[in-house]
Amino acid sequence: MAETFRDNEAQSRFELEADGAIAFVVYRKSPDTITLVHTEVPPELGGRGIGSKLARATLEAVRAQGRKLVVKCEFIQGFMKKYPAYDDLLA
Repeated sequence: MAETFRDNEAQSRFELEADGAIAFVVYRKSPDTITLVHTEVPPELGGRGIGSKLARATLEAVRAQGRKLVVKCEFIQGFMKKYPAYDDLLA
């Protein structure tokens, strides 16, 4: 299964494409922070760990952009509880 991660700035979301379907995290950017608002994984990608891969790639992208993070999305909040190594990103 080929997977492609990208920052789709035109739609304000990080995307992970797999098998022709797209899982995504909607965000709002400001000069210093990024707010993660909502995560959506299509049913056809469910049960394959796509949500976790998307969360990890999203947090790494935020780190690479040098922004601080505000998390409104429950899925990302849950992921970060399991992986506290990303806590340094929080605003």
